[in-house]
Amino acid sequence: MRLVNHQRDALDLRTTPVHLGLGSRAKPVEGFTWDPEALQAYSAAVAADGAEGRMVMIFDGDGPGDHWESHPAGDELVVCLTGAVTVTRDVDGVRERVLLGPGEATVNPAGVWHVVDMEGPTSILAVTATLGTDHRPRTDSRPTGPAGTPGPEKAP
Repeated sequence: MRLVNHQRDALDLRTTPVHLGLGSRAKPVEGFTWDPEALQAYSAAVAADGAEGRMVMIFDGDGPGDHWESHPAGDELVVCLTGAVTVTRDVDGVRERVLLGPGEATVNPAGVWHVVDMEGPTSILAVTATLGTDHRPRTDSRPTGPAGTPGPEKAP
C-alpha cells in the first residue's frame, strides 16, 4: 500500500481509493485492501492529516450491510450512484432511515452509528473521515459501543 503523488492516469475508485489530506491534496492509495496490514499502513501514511483526512471510494453491492459503523472524527457523505440504498442511523436509540436513489446523498453525522443496505445492484460513493472509525457486526438489534474491529484509524 502506498500513496501516489501526481497520478495522471485514470483510476478505478472501486479498487483504488483516494485520500484527501491537508493542503487540499488528493492522493490515490495504490494496493489498498481491507486487511489489517493494509489498514495499518494506510493509517500510518496519513496520520499527519489527523481528523481532516478523508477517504473517497466507490462500493458496489446488493443486499443488506453486514456491519454497523461510526466515524467519530467527522461526518461521512454517502452518494447513491446507481440503484437504491437505505441508510439507517441509530440516533440516541431512535432509528432514522433515509432512502437514496441515483444522484441523491445523505450525511452521516460524526459519531452516529449507521448501516447501509443496498436494494438490488447498487453503487455508492463514500467520502469518509476514517480517523477513529469503528465497526460492529450486524448481529444485535442496535449498536451498543465499540467492538474493537480494526479500521484505518489504528495507526501504529
